[in-house]
Amino acid sequence: MVRTNNFGIALRGWRERLSPLEGGLAAEDDEDRRIPGLRREELALLAGLSVDYVIRLEQGRARNPSAQVVAALARALRLDTAERDHLFRCAQLAPPAGGAVSMHVPARVHRLVRQLGDTPVAVFAADWTIISWNAMWSAVVGDPHTYDWQERNLVTGMFRSDGRPGPDSVAAWPVRSRHGEEAEEAALVADLRVTAAAYPADVRLAALVEHMLSRSPRFARLWFNGTARALVGDLKTVSHPSVGEIALDLDVLMVAGADLRIVTYTAAAETADEAKMAALRATCDLPRQSRVSV
Repeated sequence: MVRTNNFGIALRGWRERLSPLEGGLAAEDDEDRRIPGLRREELALLAGLSVDYVIRLEQGRARNPSAQVVAALARALRLDTAERDHLFRCAQLAPPAGGAVSMHVPARVHRLVRQLGDTPVAVFAADWTIISWNAMWSAVVGDPHTYDWQERNLVTGMFRSDGRPGPDSVAAWPVRSRHGEEAEEAALVADLRVTAAAYPADVRLAALVEHMLSRSPRFARLWFNGTARALVGDLKTVSHPSVGEIALDLDVLMVAGADLRIVTYTAAAETADEAKMAALRATCDLPRQSRVSV
């Protein structure tokens, strides 16, 4: 089977775009250079590698660089986080774990939430802390300020301190998964395990997990079963105090370049559920309230 030399292609492209001066080398006469970027021997010097090894990596004759080698090349090439992670994946290695779960919502995500004013939308951090939401989210599942969550974290709401499960704990009023509570809980814990592996140095996240393990046997049982996968969606029934039950699709969208989850609720077209959503939409002064709450 022919294997594309993704690592070598990326390495050469980034080498040729970085000037010696940008790489931290002394400036020299550029007239003798075929390309404005680094020569292979210059990259080898900056990364602490042999020139022969850099050549073999670029040509695909060396296929399994270590994590230490990839990290050294990423530093020498002045790669940003996304590029560094790509280089690790090209080497079939896991990217380095991040420091802490970010609570920062980029301006582009704020704009997206505002523009989706007709749809219930909320933004969650990777550890399922709710960060922001729009007016329709509050109209459909209640204002998050009223949720029975510690530190606005969904995990603490789903696994209550009294030990009993309940659909009334994940929103202002009951929201049930049509797959059942066990499946809903398992999916959330599996997603949190992925986050914990990605942020092993996050003290806040580690404390959350330890807290949940100590207070919830249900959480502990699911945590130690080893399942790890991203939560991508669910089917929900919202027991709304004004319009009754609404069947909705919950979708989880990942934000490129930021470890955030955008969660949306939508109803099937031309159904009674869509009509109920329209009725709730009419109760919101959307032009005024479509701004993001935090």
